[in-house]
Amino acid sequence: MPTIDSADPGTLTQAQELIAAQVSSAFVDHAYFGVFVLFVLSFIAFNYTLKIQRFISRKLAKKSNEKLKMAPYECGPVPIKQPAKISHHFFIIALLFVLFDIEVVFMIPWAVVYKSFVASGAGLFVFIEMLSFVLLLVIGLIYAWKKGALRWQNME
Repeated sequence: MPTIDSADPGTLTQAQELIAAQVSSAFVDHAYFGVFVLFVLSFIAFNYTLKIQRFISRKLAKKSNEKLKMAPYECGPVPIKQPAKISHHFFIIALLFVLFDIEVVFMIPWAVVYKSFVASGAGLFVFIEMLSFVLLLVIGLIYAWKKGALRWQNME
C-alpha cells in the first residue's frame, strides 16, 4: 500500500482512489450484490408506480358526494342500529386454537421421523425435546385456564 505524503497533494488523491476501488470492488463482488440491486430497483419502481397510479386516479375519478356513496354499505339492507360488539372470548379461543394448531404442525413431522431417530440412537434426546415443547404449551394452557380465559360466564 502506498504511503501518503502530505507534501504531495496528488498522492492523497491516489490513496483515496485506491481505498475507494478496494471498497467498491468488495461491495460489487459480493455474492448477493445483484439481489440487492434488484431489490432497490424494485422498491423504486413500486413507489413510482404507486405515485403514477395515485396521480392518474385523482385526475380521472369522478367526484361523487351522493348520500348512498357515503354510506357504510353500497348494497344490501340499510343498517338500522349500531352493530353489536363481539366478545373478547372469541379472540382468546381463536388464539388458543392457532397455538395448538401450530403444535400439531410441529408434532406430525416429528412423529413421522421419530423411528429414524430411535434407529440412530438419538431417540431419547428427541423425545425429551418434544416432551419439553408439549410441556411448555400445557403450562401455558393451565395458566390460561387459571386466569379464567376459557370461562364464558363472565361475558363482560
